[in-house]
Amino acid sequence: MKNTTFFATLMAGVAVAALVQAKDHPGKEYLQKNGYKGPATCEVCHPGAAKEFLNSVHWKHASKVDNVENIDPNQEYGMKNRIYTMCNGNDIVNNLKEIPPSPETGKTKYSGCNSCHPGNHIQDVGSTGPEAEAAVDCLVCHSSTYDHSKRKPYKDEKGNVVLGQDRSTEAALSIATPTVKNCMTCHEAAGGGVLVKRGFAFNKEHDVHAAKGMVCVDCHKTKNHKIPTGYDPNNWAHDGVRLSCTDCHTVKPHKDEDYNRHTARIACQTCHIPRTGGAFAKDFTKWEQLSNKFYEPTTLKKEANETAPVYAWYNLTVANRPDFIGPKGDRKDGKSKIYPFKIFQGKAYFNKKDGQLLAMDFAPPMATGDTLAGVASAAKILGIKDYEPVPGWQTIYFGSNHQVAPKEKALTCYNCHAPNGVLNFRELGYTADEVKKLTSPELYFEKIAEKMREEW
Repeated sequence: MKNTTFFATLMAGVAVAALVQAKDHPGKEYLQKNGYKGPATCEVCHPGAAKEFLNSVHWKHASKVDNVENIDPNQEYGMKNRIYTMCNGNDIVNNLKEIPPSPETGKTKYSGCNSCHPGNHIQDVGSTGPEAEAAVDCLVCHSSTYDHSKRKPYKDEKGNVVLGQDRSTEAALSIATPTVKNCMTCHEAAGGGVLVKRGFAFNKEHDVHAAKGMVCVDCHKTKNHKIPTGYDPNNWAHDGVRLSCTDCHTVKPHKDEDYNRHTARIACQTCHIPRTGGAFAKDFTKWEQLSNKFYEPTTLKKEANETAPVYAWYNLTVANRPDFIGPKGDRKDGKSKIYPFKIFQGKAYFNKKDGQLLAMDFAPPMATGDTLAGVASAAKILGIKDYEPVPGWQTIYFGSNHQVAPKEKALTCYNCHAPNGVLNFRELGYTADEVKKLTSPELYFEKIAEKMREEW
């Protein structure tokens, strides 16, 4: 994959920087003498941290959601229980498990949506109490030398599926601010593989923040394990703390006042994140057999920076229907701005009886390719008895909020205002006369001509 070299180089540099920082972390002598015993060791200096973490989205995989239509605002939603066609399942139906043996090889494997859960899996998503607190994997986020090969699932002596952890003293001695690798090990691989779901690579080749040596938590400034997030229409669960560009940049960030006037109606991302990538279509009704004889859903994807975004008005509230999840907004509502999005389309089974999307338990189709067996298993788990599966498509808008391009690659006047520009003004709600005016060189000719003279 094209991004592998760039990502590996960045990871090496970040790890070295984190090791330098880790030398100054207090408690080195204590760790060397007593070893690392999990959260209990951390709480010698950080009392209550584990219990605090149990109330975070990273543990619960759900939260109350107040900006999405057609859901109960009193209930919690997230990877724990949502069903949509990027995953077509959730932690309930696709809990980490041992799947049935392949009929061709007799081999089995472990799989599950919550394989990134920062616990031991016996104390599962949303669990509470002393045993859950003791199961928290502090080092998966806070160690720069964490051995991720130790996070393999296995069965204990009671037959429980357990998610392993690296609780070595060596890993504990490299405690540091979470690095890009700590975050991206899970977030880059979400959705079924590297660069599938989000389609962005946080490295110096693709993002100006990474090029400056910044790490994820420089923007996602965390307090009490509450991590700020933006308003991606697809990403519902949050810790109640929101993030925007203006947390670091002013509302008038440009020297050019023409550009500053645009910020009232144009989101920063629209000009500064001109490309995206990742999966753009996936078919859960047809799984392909891999060389290892297991099956995976058919997926169409592109590399980071290969896909042009689609632009739409967005007022930070979300349309949510069985066939569509995406931005709500209008140029006339006084709240919306034009944002960039990656459009993903997923094919799955819907219930002909009520039109709702049906979940799929991945264990049966992963072993045999039988997708309807996966639907039947999920329906049984969820207690759904009256259903008739029919294939259909769902369209999802993913927000483009990462992969910020350097200034020279940001969109400028003619990228949007030329007749063949990236913005479809008619679809954005402008009249024919307005479109004619907005695509006239009169708007930008002298500015761009002067810029070209300077470059020449």
